Amino acid sequence: MRIALGADHAGVALKHDITRLLTARGLACTDVGTMTADPVDYPVFAARVAEAVASGACDRGILICGTGIGMAIAANKVSGIRAAAAYDETTARLCRAHNDANVLTLGARLTDAATAARLVDIFLATPFDAGRHARRVAMIAAMTCAAALT
Repeated sequence: MRIALGADHAGVALKHDITRLLTARGLACTDVGTMTADPVDYPVFAARVAEAVASGACDRGILICGTGIGMAIAANKVSGIRAAAAYDETTARLCRAHNDANVLTLGARLTDAATAARLVDIFLATPFDAGRHARRVAMIAAMTCAAALT
């Protein structure tokens, strides 16, 4: 599995921790930045990860900012991306199982490294349940091209 990772200045340390974890597990990681704690604009890194996933260059993405919310909002602007902020094991599992999320966003100010590692493991290991959820994910994809469902 190929994973794209990105973070803003608030999430850079946690991103480095997660990158080391994934690399140690033999996963291919593409780190799109940022590399320092100098202030940056998070949408730049959200776009880089989202585009890597949407293009198929990477299978999944992980984005980290202060709360995970801004990264999720920005990444979801890219067609084909279903980014979800997860804060506990349930949200990490259900974003995959029910929503087929392909980008996980984490809040470095809200999530310690050990918890983040568990959430990443759950996100990467959980399959999409499909079934009744497939119809809903298809509706979400249709919304990318239309202002609203009728």
